[in-house]
Amino acid sequence: MIHATAFAKLNIGLRVGGRRADGFHPIHGIFQSIGWADQLAIGAAEQDQVDSAHGELVSGERNLGWRALLAAREASGANQPLSMVLDKQIPVAAGLGGGSADAAAALGVGARMFGLDAATTLRLATELGSDVPFCLRGGTALVSGRGEVVDSQDPLSDFALAMVVPPIELSTPTVFAEWDRLGGPTAPSTADRALPPSLRSHGPVANDLEPAATALAPAVADWQDQLRHAWGRPVLLSGSGPTLYAFFVDLDEAASALSGVPSGARDVRAAAPVRHGWVWSDGGEVRAPDGSVLHDWPGDLSPAS
Repeated sequence: MIHATAFAKLNIGLRVGGRRADGFHPIHGIFQSIGWADQLAIGAAEQDQVDSAHGELVSGERNLGWRALLAAREASGANQPLSMVLDKQIPVAAGLGGGSADAAAALGVGARMFGLDAATTLRLATELGSDVPFCLRGGTALVSGRGEVVDSQDPLSDFALAMVVPPIELSTPTVFAEWDRLGGPTAPSTADRALPPSLRSHGPVANDLEPAATALAPAVADWQDQLRHAWGRPVLLSGSGPTLYAFFVDLDEAASALSGVPSGARDVRAAAPVRHGWVWSDGGEVRAPDGSVLHDWPGDLSPAS
C-alpha cells in the first residue's frame, strides 16, 4: 500500500486571456502548493474499488483521482485491480484544486507502480485537467498556456495564509463562462506594499476571474468586504473562488486572524507554502515525487508547512 498526501493549490494572481479555438482560455499566474491536503491510500486489490475515509466522495468516472490512477494503469497495459481510499479534507468547488491535487498524487503513485516514464506521466496529467500538471510538480511556479506550462520558481516561505471558504460553491467552467459573458474584465492589482517581499518581484498580483465570481455569487464580495475590514489588509480570491485569503507573517498570526471570522463559513484554515504538490510513503520514509527522502517531514504524512 502506498500512502500519499495531495496538497491544495493556491492561485496568487491569475491573468486570463480570451477563449481559444480549442475552448480553453490562456492563463498566467503564480501557483503555490499549500499545507491543506487530502490523503490517499492506493494498492493492489482483488477488484477495482474506491472508498472514502472522510468527507464527500465523488464516485466512479467523476472522481478525478480515480480516473488518474486508471489512466496510469491503462497507459502501462497492466490489468491489476486497484483500490484507492480517499480522505477528503480540501473543500470541493472552492478554487483550491482539490480534485487536481488528488489526480496528481494518484497519477504519480500509479506511474511509480506501473513504471511510466516522465513524458507519459506529464501527457496524462495534461489530459486529465488544466491544474494537474502544476499539482504533479507543486511548490512555487509561474503557470501559463492552459495550465500545462509550469515554470518552477524559488520556493516562497516568508508568509502564512488565513483562508476562508464561504458557504458557496463555484464551478470553474461556469466562472469562465461568466467571464466571457462580461466581456473579459481585467481585475485591479494588489499594491506591492501589501504583498510579502518574496512576491513583489513577480509583477502585479490580480485575479481576473474575481469580477465573474462575484457577479455569479455576490455574497463572495460581501465576505471579502467583511474580512478586509476585520483584518485590515487586502483579501484575495483564489482561482475561480470562492476561497478568500490574506497574507500574514506566520501561522500563529494567521490562526489568530481566523478566530474572528463570521460564522457560517464552509471551512477556515491557516496554511503555509509547501515545496511539493504531493508526497508519498510505502511504509518507510516520506518521499518527494522524485523518490528522494524528506528527512524533516512528519512520519504520518499529515499536512505540514
